[in-house]
Amino acid sequence: MQKRELGNTGMQITPVGFGSWAIGGDNWQFGWGAQDDGDAIAAIERAVELGINWIDTAAVYGLGHSEELVGKAVAGLKVKPYIFTKCSMVWNDRRQMGNSLKADSIRRECEASLKRLNVDAIDLYQIHWPNPEADLEEGWQEMARLKEEGLVRHIGVSNFSVDQLRRIIPIAPVATLQPPYSMLRPAIEQKLLPFCMEQNIGVLVYSPMLSGMLSGSMTRERAANFSADDWRRNNREFQEPRLSANLELVELLKRIGAPHGCSAGEVAIAWTLRHPAVTGAIVGGRNAAQVEGVVGAVEFRLSAEEIGDIERFLVMMPK
Repeated sequence: MQKRELGNTGMQITPVGFGSWAIGGDNWQFGWGAQDDGDAIAAIERAVELGINWIDTAAVYGLGHSEELVGKAVAGLKVKPYIFTKCSMVWNDRRQMGNSLKADSIRRECEASLKRLNVDAIDLYQIHWPNPEADLEEGWQEMARLKEEGLVRHIGVSNFSVDQLRRIIPIAPVATLQPPYSMLRPAIEQKLLPFCMEQNIGVLVYSPMLSGMLSGSMTRERAANFSADDWRRNNREFQEPRLSANLELVELLKRIGAPHGCSAGEVAIAWTLRHPAVTGAIVGGRNAAQVEGVVGAVEFRLSAEEIGDIERFLVMMPK
Protein backbone atom coordinates (compact mmCIF):
# COMPACT_ATOMS: atom_id res chain seq x y z
CA MET A 1 0.00 0.00 0.00
CA GLN A 2 1.37 3.41 -0.97
CA LYS A 3 2.44 5.88 1.72
CA ARG A 4 2.88 9.63 2.06
CA GLU A 5 5.17 11.63 4.35
CA LEU A 6 3.21 13.37 7.11
CA GLY A 7 4.40 16.97 7.22
CA ASN A 8 7.78 17.26 8.93
CA THR A 9 7.32 14.21 11.18
CA GLY A 10 9.24 11.70 9.08
CA MET A 11 6.31 9.28 9.44
CA GLN A 12 5.24 7.56 6.24
CA ILE A 13 1.50 6.98 6.47
CA THR A 14 -1.10 5.38 4.24
CA PRO A 15 -3.50 7.84 2.55
CA VAL A 16 -6.36 6.38 4.61
CA GLY A 17 -6.31 5.94 8.38
CA PHE A 18 -8.74 4.21 10.70
CA GLY A 19 -11.01 6.64 12.57
CA SER A 20 -12.37 5.51 15.93
CA TRP A 21 -14.96 8.18 16.75
CA ALA A 22 -17.96 5.94 16.11
CA ILE A 23 -16.63 2.93 18.05
CA GLY A 24 -16.75 4.96 21.26
CA GLY A 25 -20.37 3.83 21.49
CA ASP A 26 -23.37 5.53 23.02
CA ASN A 27 -24.03 7.23 26.37
CA TRP A 28 -22.13 10.41 25.57
CA GLN A 29 -23.03 13.66 23.84
CA PHE A 30 -21.58 12.90 20.40
CA GLY A 31 -22.14 9.16 20.26
CA TRP A 32 -23.23 7.21 17.19
CA GLY A 33 -25.49 4.80 19.02
CA ALA A 34 -24.76 1.35 20.46
CA GLN A 35 -21.54 -0.32 19.36
CA ASP A 36 -20.39 -3.91 19.81
CA ASP A 37 -16.84 -3.91 21.22
CA GLY A 38 -15.95 -7.13 19.44
CA ASP A 39 -16.95 -5.62 16.11
CA ALA A 40 -14.87 -2.54 16.88
CA ILE A 41 -11.73 -4.54 17.63
CA ALA A 42 -12.31 -6.69 14.52
CA ALA A 43 -12.59 -3.50 12.44
CA ILE A 44 -9.22 -2.25 13.69
CA GLU A 45 -7.58 -5.62 13.12
CA ARG A 46 -8.97 -5.80 9.58
CA ALA A 47 -7.80 -2.28 8.78
CA VAL A 48 -4.24 -3.12 9.80
CA GLU A 49 -4.41 -6.46 7.98
CA LEU A 50 -5.35 -4.59 4.79
CA GLY A 51 -2.31 -2.32 5.18
CA ILE A 52 -3.66 0.78 6.93
CA ASN A 53 -0.87 1.91 9.24
CA TRP A 54 -2.39 4.58 11.49
CA ILE A 55 -5.32 4.92 13.86
CA ASP A 56 -6.87 8.21 14.89
CA THR A 57 -8.71 8.40 18.18
CA ALA A 58 -9.39 10.90 20.99
CA ALA A 59 -9.79 10.74 24.73
CA VAL A 60 -13.32 12.10 24.51
CA TYR A 61 -14.63 9.45 22.08
CA GLY A 62 -16.89 7.38 24.30
CA LEU A 63 -15.32 9.25 27.24
CA GLY A 64 -12.21 7.09 27.15
CA HIS A 65 -13.78 3.94 25.72
CA SER A 66 -12.49 4.37 22.17
CA GLU A 67 -8.90 4.66 23.40
CA GLU A 68 -9.39 1.55 25.52
CA LEU A 69 -10.60 -0.41 22.49
CA VAL A 70 -7.70 0.84 20.37
CA GLY A 71 -5.30 -0.25 23.11
CA LYS A 72 -6.81 -3.73 23.28
CA ALA A 73 -6.82 -4.16 19.50
CA VAL A 74 -3.24 -2.98 19.00
CA ALA A 75 -1.92 -5.13 21.84
CA GLY A 76 -2.75 -8.25 19.84
CA LEU A 77 -1.18 -7.11 16.56
CA LYS A 78 2.23 -8.21 15.33
CA VAL A 79 2.53 -5.13 13.14
CA LYS A 80 1.82 -2.04 15.24
CA PRO A 81 0.16 0.94 13.54
CA TYR A 82 0.87 4.53 14.50
CA ILE A 83 -1.56 5.83 17.12
CA PHE A 84 -2.78 9.43 17.00
CA THR A 85 -4.99 10.81 19.76
CA LYS A 86 -6.23 14.15 21.07
CA CYS A 87 -6.71 16.23 24.21
CA SER A 88 -8.54 19.37 25.43
CA MET A 89 -12.06 17.93 25.67
CA VAL A 90 -12.66 16.81 29.24
CA TRP A 91 -15.50 15.38 31.31
CA ASN A 92 -16.44 14.96 34.94
CA ASP A 93 -17.85 12.10 37.06
CA ARG A 94 -21.35 12.95 35.82
CA ARG A 95 -20.17 12.57 32.19
CA GLN A 96 -20.61 16.29 31.57
CA MET A 97 -18.21 17.57 28.91
CA GLY A 98 -16.12 20.71 28.80
CA ASN A 99 -12.92 22.17 27.32
CA SER A 100 -9.57 22.93 28.87
CA LEU A 101 -6.20 24.05 27.54
CA LYS A 102 -4.62 24.53 30.96
CA ALA A 103 -1.18 22.95 31.21
CA ASP A 104 -2.02 20.70 34.17
CA SER A 105 -5.17 19.44 32.44
CA ILE A 106 -3.33 18.56 29.23
CA ARG A 107 -0.68 16.67 31.20
CA ARG A 108 -3.33 14.69 33.11
CA GLU A 109 -5.10 13.89 29.86
CA CYS A 110 -1.88 12.71 28.24
CA GLU A 111 -1.07 10.42 31.16
CA ALA A 112 -4.60 8.99 31.10
CA SER A 113 -4.43 8.38 27.35
CA LEU A 114 -1.06 6.62 27.66
CA LYS A 115 -2.61 4.30 30.23
CA ARG A 116 -5.75 3.57 28.22
CA LEU A 117 -3.77 2.99 25.03
CA ASN A 118 -1.13 0.96 26.92
CA VAL A 119 1.78 2.61 25.10
CA ASP A 120 4.98 4.28 26.28
CA ALA A 121 4.60 7.26 23.94
CA ILE A 122 1.87 8.63 21.67
CA ASP A 123 2.96 8.94 18.04
CA LEU A 124 0.93 12.11 17.41
CA TYR A 125 -0.78 14.12 20.15
CA GLN A 126 -3.24 16.78 19.02
CA ILE A 127 -5.23 19.60 20.60
CA HIS A 128 -8.78 18.60 19.71
CA TRP A 129 -10.41 22.05 19.70
CA PRO A 130 -8.96 25.57 20.19
CA ASN A 131 -11.14 26.21 23.23
CA PRO A 132 -10.90 28.28 25.37
CA GLU A 133 -9.09 30.37 22.79
CA ALA A 134 -7.49 32.58 25.44
CA ASP A 135 -5.45 29.58 26.61
CA LEU A 136 -4.03 28.53 23.22
CA GLU A 137 -0.49 29.56 24.06
CA GLU A 138 -0.50 27.88 27.47
CA GLY A 139 -1.86 24.67 25.99
CA TRP A 140 0.63 24.59 23.14
CA GLN A 141 3.57 25.26 25.46
CA GLU A 142 2.57 22.20 27.48
CA MET A 143 2.25 20.13 24.30
CA ALA A 144 5.81 21.13 23.41
CA ARG A 145 6.98 20.08 26.90
CA LEU A 146 5.34 16.67 26.53
CA LYS A 147 7.23 16.21 23.27
CA GLU A 148 10.53 17.29 24.84
CA GLU A 149 9.98 14.75 27.62
CA GLY A 150 9.28 11.95 25.14
CA LEU A 151 5.72 11.25 26.28
CA VAL A 152 4.57 12.13 22.75
CA ARG A 153 6.60 11.94 19.55
CA HIS A 154 4.90 14.66 17.51
CA ILE A 155 2.36 17.40 18.24
CA GLY A 156 -0.44 18.80 16.12
CA VAL A 157 -3.83 20.45 16.29
CA SER A 158 -7.39 19.90 15.11
CA ASN A 159 -10.06 22.41 14.04
CA PHE A 160 -7.68 25.41 14.13
CA SER A 161 -7.93 28.43 11.84
CA VAL A 162 -4.99 30.08 10.07
CA ASP A 163 -4.97 32.88 12.66
CA GLN A 164 -4.87 30.37 15.50
CA LEU A 165 -2.03 28.48 13.84
CA ARG A 166 -0.08 31.71 13.47
CA ARG A 167 -0.42 32.32 17.21
CA ILE A 168 1.18 29.03 18.26
CA ILE A 169 3.79 28.40 15.55
CA PRO A 170 6.35 30.77 17.22
CA ILE A 171 6.15 28.61 20.38
CA ALA A 172 6.81 25.28 18.63
CA PRO A 173 6.33 23.95 15.09
CA VAL A 174 2.93 22.46 14.28
CA ALA A 175 3.41 19.03 12.72
CA THR A 176 -0.18 18.40 11.66
CA LEU A 177 -3.64 19.87 11.30
CA GLN A 178 -6.87 17.87 11.40
CA PRO A 179 -9.80 19.75 9.81
CA PRO A 180 -13.18 18.57 8.50
CA TYR A 181 -13.16 18.25 4.72
CA SER A 182 -15.50 16.75 2.16
CA MET A 183 -17.13 17.75 -1.09
CA LEU A 184 -19.98 19.09 1.06
CA ARG A 185 -17.53 20.97 3.32
CA PRO A 186 -14.84 22.41 0.99
CA ALA A 187 -14.21 25.74 2.77
CA ILE A 188 -10.66 24.88 3.91
CA GLU A 189 -9.49 24.99 0.28
CA GLN A 190 -9.55 28.80 0.38
CA LYS A 191 -7.01 29.67 3.09
CA LEU A 192 -6.25 26.75 5.39
CA LEU A 193 -4.88 24.20 2.90
CA PRO A 194 -2.62 26.71 1.10
CA PHE A 195 -1.23 27.85 4.47
CA CYS A 196 -0.48 24.25 5.48
CA MET A 197 1.36 23.64 2.21
CA GLU A 198 3.39 26.80 2.77
CA GLN A 199 4.30 25.76 6.33
CA ASN A 200 4.81 22.02 5.57
CA ILE A 201 2.03 21.07 7.99
CA GLY A 202 0.66 17.60 7.36
CA VAL A 203 -3.13 17.58 6.87
CA LEU A 204 -5.30 14.71 8.13
CA VAL A 205 -8.87 15.40 7.10
CA TYR A 206 -11.83 13.98 8.98
CA SER A 207 -15.39 13.23 7.87
CA PRO A 208 -14.48 12.81 4.16
CA MET A 209 -17.82 11.00 3.76
CA LEU A 210 -19.55 13.55 6.01
CA SER A 211 -20.21 11.06 8.81
CA GLY A 212 -21.64 8.42 6.48
CA MET A 213 -23.78 10.72 4.35
CA LEU A 214 -21.66 10.02 1.25
CA SER A 215 -20.88 6.38 2.03
CA GLY A 216 -23.45 4.99 -0.37
CA SER A 217 -25.33 3.16 2.35
CA MET A 218 -27.34 6.13 3.65
CA THR A 219 -31.06 6.20 2.86
CA ARG A 220 -34.01 8.38 3.82
CA GLU A 221 -35.32 5.56 5.96
CA ARG A 222 -32.06 5.12 7.80
CA ALA A 223 -31.72 8.84 8.44
CA ALA A 224 -35.30 9.02 9.71
CA ASN A 225 -34.66 6.16 12.12
CA PHE A 226 -31.39 7.19 13.74
CA SER A 227 -31.41 6.19 17.39
CA ALA A 228 -32.08 8.89 19.95
CA ASP A 229 -28.39 8.83 20.99
CA ASP A 230 -27.02 9.26 17.44
CA TRP A 231 -25.77 12.86 17.10
CA ARG A 232 -26.53 12.86 13.35
CA ARG A 233 -30.23 12.88 14.15
CA ASN A 234 -30.08 16.69 14.54
CA ASN A 235 -27.61 17.44 11.75
CA ARG A 236 -29.04 19.38 8.81
CA GLU A 237 -27.24 17.26 6.22
CA PHE A 238 -29.45 14.34 7.26
CA GLN A 239 -32.64 16.40 7.10
CA GLU A 240 -34.63 17.88 4.21
CA PRO A 241 -34.04 19.69 1.96
CA ARG A 242 -30.33 18.86 2.22
CA LEU A 243 -30.95 15.12 2.54
CA SER A 244 -32.51 14.72 -0.93
CA ALA A 245 -29.77 16.78 -2.61
CA ASN A 246 -27.07 14.81 -0.82
CA LEU A 247 -28.60 11.49 -1.85
CA GLU A 248 -28.65 12.68 -5.49
CA LEU A 249 -24.94 13.45 -5.14
CA VAL A 250 -24.38 9.94 -3.82
CA GLU A 251 -26.03 8.50 -6.94
CA LEU A 252 -23.53 10.45 -9.06
CA LEU A 253 -20.66 9.09 -6.96
CA LYS A 254 -21.98 5.57 -7.45
CA ARG A 255 -22.05 6.06 -11.24
CA ILE A 256 -18.50 7.38 -11.21
CA GLY A 257 -17.23 4.56 -9.00
CA ALA A 258 -19.00 1.66 -10.72
CA PRO A 259 -16.62 1.26 -13.71
CA HIS A 260 -13.69 1.19 -11.28
CA GLY A 261 -15.28 -1.23 -8.83
CA CYS A 262 -15.42 1.53 -6.21
CA SER A 263 -18.22 2.51 -3.84
CA ALA A 264 -19.65 6.01 -3.52
CA GLY A 265 -17.75 6.33 -0.24
CA GLU A 266 -14.45 5.46 -1.87
CA VAL A 267 -15.08 8.12 -4.53
CA ALA A 268 -15.86 10.68 -1.80
CA ILE A 269 -12.65 9.82 0.06
CA ALA A 270 -10.59 9.93 -3.14
CA TRP A 271 -11.99 13.40 -3.84
CA THR A 272 -10.42 14.71 -0.61
CA LEU A 273 -7.13 12.95 -1.34
CA ARG A 274 -6.89 14.63 -4.75
CA HIS A 275 -5.83 17.89 -3.07
CA PRO A 276 -2.02 18.18 -2.84
CA ALA A 277 -2.16 19.58 0.70
CA VAL A 278 -4.01 16.56 2.07
CA THR A 279 -1.75 13.82 3.42
CA GLY A 280 -4.42 11.43 4.67
CA ALA A 281 -8.11 10.95 5.27
CA ILE A 282 -9.58 9.56 8.49
CA VAL A 283 -12.23 6.97 7.72
CA GLY A 284 -14.33 5.38 10.43
CA GLY A 285 -15.36 1.76 10.56
CA ARG A 286 -17.71 0.10 13.06
CA ASN A 287 -17.04 -3.42 11.78
CA ALA A 288 -14.69 -5.24 9.41
CA ALA A 289 -17.12 -5.08 6.48
CA GLN A 290 -17.25 -1.27 6.65
CA VAL A 291 -13.46 -1.14 6.53
CA GLU A 292 -13.39 -3.41 3.50
CA GLY A 293 -15.90 -1.11 1.80
CA VAL A 294 -13.65 1.96 1.89
CA VAL A 295 -10.06 0.70 1.65
CA GLY A 296 -10.18 0.94 -2.16
CA ALA A 297 -9.89 4.72 -1.81
CA VAL A 298 -6.19 4.27 -1.04
CA GLU A 299 -5.33 3.43 -4.64
CA PHE A 300 -8.23 5.00 -6.58
CA ARG A 301 -7.59 8.28 -8.39
CA LEU A 302 -10.29 10.41 -9.97
CA SER A 303 -9.75 11.62 -13.52
CA ALA A 304 -9.99 15.30 -14.41
CA GLU A 305 -13.28 14.56 -16.19
CA GLU A 306 -14.74 12.82 -13.13
CA ILE A 307 -13.67 15.68 -10.87
CA GLY A 308 -15.34 18.09 -13.30
CA ASP A 309 -18.59 16.10 -13.18
CA ILE A 310 -18.60 16.32 -9.39
CA GLU A 311 -17.77 20.02 -9.33
CA ARG A 312 -20.56 20.86 -11.76
CA PHE A 313 -23.06 18.97 -9.61
CA LEU A 314 -21.87 20.68 -6.43
CA VAL A 315 -22.38 24.13 -7.95
CA MET A 316 -26.05 23.30 -8.53
CA MET A 317 -26.72 22.04 -5.01
CA PRO A 318 -28.71 24.18 -2.54
CA LYS A 319 -26.53 26.10 -0.10
